[in-house]
Amino acid sequence: MTIDILFEDGEALVIDKPGGLPIERPRKGGVSLEDHLDTLKLGFQRAPVAVHRLDTDTSGCLLLARNPKALKRFARAFEERQVGKRYLGILDGVPTEDEGTIELSLSKISSAEKGWRMIPAKKGKPSVTHWRVLARQEDANGGRTLVEFRPETGRTHQIRVHAASGLGLPLLGDPVYGTGKGAPRTMLHAAGLTVQREGKPPIEAAAPLPADFAALGFPDG
Repeated sequence: MTIDILFEDGEALVIDKPGGLPIERPRKGGVSLEDHLDTLKLGFQRAPVAVHRLDTDTSGCLLLARNPKALKRFARAFEERQVGKRYLGILDGVPTEDEGTIELSLSKISSAEKGWRMIPAKKGKPSVTHWRVLARQEDANGGRTLVEFRPETGRTHQIRVHAASGLGLPLLGDPVYGTGKGAPRTMLHAAGLTVQREGKPPIEAAAPLPADFAALGFPDG
């Protein structure tokens, strides 16, 4: 597996994480991003460190810090909402509206039967996602929709829950908040990332739409 580099300078890398590659090694073992970190040193002594998280299934822009000071600054940028994030997802169905904003506070629950998941909850953490339709496919089975998501907050599984509970249409292939059918993975792609930096130009990266989106009839995002 090769990992494409979308942005590089002395303190940061943005990689195009493949869908299906976990950032941390799973408890059951197997390949993870950790296996690629030595290759991603690119001449530096230290291996880069992931600043934020993408779900295993989610592909696209992942920011890595190349030194501890940069890691601290970038983590603060995420906390202070100085990071612009653009995601593309395929909904399992077609919404009635063209765009909107979802505001659903989220909380974590866990059960022995289903494991853990995030749910909308009034006492949860505030979560905001803006969305707009880019393309629709209507058919007898309910159709599919390519949607752009721009989250203001960065809660765990935020876009997945906001799609399923806010729009009433889960992401195609999502096994937790949807049926898990129709696609080999949860169809979510981190298409763009912008990180503001004091005294330096912002980090800007864009990840091309993956082949599995094109295979489902959405070649452009």
